[in-house]
Amino acid sequence: MTTHPLAVLKIIEFRNFIMGRFVFIMGLRMMSTLVSWWMYELTGDAFYIGLIGLAEALPAIGLALYAGYVIDKSEKRRLLLITIFLYAICTSILLGASTHWFSEQFGTKLIILFIYSIIFITGGIRAFSGPNFSAIIASLVPKNLLLTASQISSTTWLIASITGHAMAGFLIAWLHVTGTFIVITSLIIIGFLFLSKLTAKPPGISAEKKTLEAVAEGLKYVFKTKEVLGAITLDLFAVLFGGAVAMVPVYAKDILHVGPIGFGWLNAASDIGSIAMVISLTLSPMKKKQGIKLLCAVAGFGLCIIVFGISKWYWLSFIALVAGGIFDGVSVVVRGNIMQLKTPDELRGRVMSVNSMFINSSNEIGQFESGAAAKLMGVIPSVVFGGCMTIFVVVATWIKAPSLKKLEY
Repeated sequence: MTTHPLAVLKIIEFRNFIMGRFVFIMGLRMMSTLVSWWMYELTGDAFYIGLIGLAEALPAIGLALYAGYVIDKSEKRRLLLITIFLYAICTSILLGASTHWFSEQFGTKLIILFIYSIIFITGGIRAFSGPNFSAIIASLVPKNLLLTASQISSTTWLIASITGHAMAGFLIAWLHVTGTFIVITSLIIIGFLFLSKLTAKPPGISAEKKTLEAVAEGLKYVFKTKEVLGAITLDLFAVLFGGAVAMVPVYAKDILHVGPIGFGWLNAASDIGSIAMVISLTLSPMKKKQGIKLLCAVAGFGLCIIVFGISKWYWLSFIALVAGGIFDGVSVVVRGNIMQLKTPDELRGRVMSVNSMFINSSNEIGQFESGAAAKLMGVIPSVVFGGCMTIFVVVATWIKAPSLKKLEY
């Protein structure tokens, strides 16, 4: 008997998880968009936007492996709520720093330093929260619904990302920076309330196991499971070199000459394409040749980044980012399915942390790379270079990793 793709939504606890994660991620994506816009307003320099990514990535990468061990040995619901509460504190602090009073008292230079400091702290928090969100899914649904639950989770994540990016642009225009931070903090608190309805989730490993031994198990599993390693590595370099979205504030303001609303939609464009593809693949999953489709999709993503880089017309830029998002959606689904289906329950926290270290943090490292490249090469050449390097990585992977071409699940 075939299970309906949306049958998993009948599980009340999974629904609470999805709604809580949706609201929380929407707030975080608003924050990402807002902080980039705010920093460019304060400095007028794309390099400072890149430094935001570096500030967040350093603690996220540094703590990733240990965080996976902590997730597997901890009660996941409690740990999740602690991290969300800490996010709420950080956004409240940024809210205070965005006020006219703070600006008058401390000046722009201190505000910039303050922003980097708080983003550094949120990077450390994210090392624990991001993998925990992925690891906890398997404890919410039965095994036969895990694949569907994973894809629905990815879908709602992308919808939240779209909504957060787009709404941030509108909110900046209507409420300015301080008002937008009030909305962001409120959304994080609402997410906390939904997720607090989950029941306790027992640890995956015993506390007696040695820390280094437990941490090493996650890395060993990833490196010996070629399907997992191949998908992670390909995405790592594609995101690293294809991080054109980091330069959207510059394109919106200085190249395409649009305001906060146009900026918000450009930020959302990639996610609009991704969500269209993820919804399509959730309702009509890929049946075969997922590996080849993954490689072709990443190459298509790189081509779209090149088009965005050279475009001087707003709608062409928007369409290029949407198309890039469609290709990226294929990668999101294939990698997400591999991670959920191939990972044993007792290793989920550690394997998801390795994935976070490779993939999620590469977004921030890619943001830094984009900012540094823009400083050295100019904004447009740096984006085109990133797209070309993405295509080069696909060609190299096609030649050097033939097993990925044969990947099917």
